[in-house]
Amino acid sequence: MNKRSLAAAIMLIGVGIIFGVVLVSNFGNGRVGSLFAGGVKDIGAKNPPIVVNETVRALNDAYKAVSKSVNPSVVSINVLTETKVPKNRLPDIFKFFGQPDDGSQDNGEEDRTQKSEGAGSGVIVSEDGYIVTNNHVVEDASADGIKVIFSDKKEYKAKLIGRDPLTDIAVLKIEAKGLPAVHFGNSDDVQVGEMVLAVGNPLGLHSTVTSGIVSALGRGALGLNRGSYAIENFIQIDAAINPGNSGGGLFNLQGSLIGINSAIASRTGYFSGYGFAIPINLAKAVVLDIMDDGKVDRGYIGVQIRSVDEVIAKSMKLESVAGVLVDNVLSDGAASKAGIETGDVILELDGVPVNTSNELQSRVVQHRAGESVKLKIWREGKMITKSVTLQPREEDKLASNAKKGNAPGEEMDEDSNKPVVFKQLGFTIGALTEKAKKDNEVESGVLITKVDQFSEAAERGLFPNAVIVKADKQAIQTPAQLKKAIDSKRGDVVRLQLKTKDGTRLIFIEVPKENS
Repeated sequence: MNKRSLAAAIMLIGVGIIFGVVLVSNFGNGRVGSLFAGGVKDIGAKNPPIVVNETVRALNDAYKAVSKSVNPSVVSINVLTETKVPKNRLPDIFKFFGQPDDGSQDNGEEDRTQKSEGAGSGVIVSEDGYIVTNNHVVEDASADGIKVIFSDKKEYKAKLIGRDPLTDIAVLKIEAKGLPAVHFGNSDDVQVGEMVLAVGNPLGLHSTVTSGIVSALGRGALGLNRGSYAIENFIQIDAAINPGNSGGGLFNLQGSLIGINSAIASRTGYFSGYGFAIPINLAKAVVLDIMDDGKVDRGYIGVQIRSVDEVIAKSMKLESVAGVLVDNVLSDGAASKAGIETGDVILELDGVPVNTSNELQSRVVQHRAGESVKLKIWREGKMITKSVTLQPREEDKLASNAKKGNAPGEEMDEDSNKPVVFKQLGFTIGALTEKAKKDNEVESGVLITKVDQFSEAAERGLFPNAVIVKADKQAIQTPAQLKKAIDSKRGDVVRLQLKTKDGTRLIFIEVPKENS
């Protein structure tokens, strides 16, 4: 190598060394350093944009603490069901395309058993393995078809101890000890606006916690529970619950169980704003009864009831719209024996005010048959107290309050039996026919032949083919007699007693002052 080439090489090496020193010296500070000196060190802002105050931090900590403490007490329930299906039953695809499945193709073969699976939630209520859930979760379970899965993935076979369709409560038992039983709160203390957490296993997502508030209390007459004696007095919540949440727990911020999640208000089958939970005081009474002997021995007063509204309160001369009206007293029932009468207004049970029929039902069923309750009653402008010894439902029979024969001093004539149209009220009556007597199990009264749609009569509960047997406690024999009674109440409220084969019912209608 000549001297000129060597000098050029040395110069190039020197330039490289100097350039390298410059690069290294800037690795920690410049853009080049951020790209090449050990990769990206950090991203994002150094501090959060909001400083959370102590109140918010405490609330957040409370949610976390409750979730952590109650999650182990809520279990997932898998249910295997078996139903009999005719062996030659057409597949659903044929039904979809309009082919009827009426059994006409029966070839005498034995029905096949179709198995399916369902899922729900449950709450551990005792350390030795008792679990509460909804009746609708387990009612169709096959023998040995109930499995309980804990939050730690442990699984147990469960035995069905008993169930109650009227409250939608069921009790299971597993063979285990030392389980994390819940603490029972007092659902009577729950208030609208209270923050709550719903815990369950919706849509197969185990140990799911959602939050919200109590949006209403005493929700009833929703038709969610089956049977004419169904008991509905739900806590309404806006915490999200979905299929699979049924039987799970509703907790307050102390971690106390205040309800059993049971249903949702939805047109799609999924959460759309509101859910309903069975108050824990009601659920607890049913659970203890089932744990005792496998069945519910609840007591009944033996009355047909409904909530008092403004018209009823006005007719009864109540100071406020409060209480529950007795529509009918069942013969040989507890109320009948205690001297309770049709038309009484029950204001309190054991010192606690009751303002809706479902509220009264809910409190009564927390007592067993044979126990006594005290009722505060409004009757004919006076306050009285009655002690009622509750009886089982089987002893109650519908009473017929219709009187036989004509009212004293009344004679029957053709004019008195002519149909009468109450145009302002929106209904028409006629003489009682032999068929109507037989159908409604009465001997006297007048037949409702027509009720106008959207009329006052329809709004207050009158319906065709029912029989009006009394007006303001006076027996009615003819249409003319009822017309006279209603005309005398202009500007006031008339009380009508209806009779059907299913029992009696009181109807209260305001009569306009002027006849048009």
